[in-house]
Amino acid sequence: MSNNETDFDFTSMKDKALEQLRSGKSLYGKDGAFAPLLKSFLEAALEAEMESHMDDFERSSGNRRNGKSTKPIRTSDGTIDISTPRDRRSSFEPQLVKKRETILAESLEKKILGMYGLCMSLRDISNHLKEMYDTEISHSTLSSITDKDYP
Repeated sequence: MSNNETDFDFTSMKDKALEQLRSGKSLYGKDGAFAPLLKSFLEAALEAEMESHMDDFERSSGNRRNGKSTKPIRTSDGTIDISTPRDRRSSFEPQLVKKRETILAESLEKKILGMYGLCMSLRDISNHLKEMYDTEISHSTLSSITDKDYP
């Protein structure tokens, strides 16, 4: 992930979050203070899943990355646009935001950000998501996310 994607103006985000909290506005929707953080987390997770998918077997069989596509994801508090990686053979099956899925499980984004903010272990986050939402995100995928200079 490039520095442009991970550079956040935390002071601005904090000020906007305080303003939105005071006014009762959502922090998570498209114009919410946390929307850029959620977008970054989801995109980092998808990139980590793609890295895991593009193992030696996939590469040796001729499969390669094939750019990204943008899709709107509806959250419980509004819609955000995310970039999803693609591969040439279309064999990449992301788990966090599946193909043709345009709705993120209700409140899942808040739970992910909350668990991450509470410093839960990657394994605990993965286990919790599996248990609660039947969504598998491996420990190695979550580890890859944090290894990519995620703030």
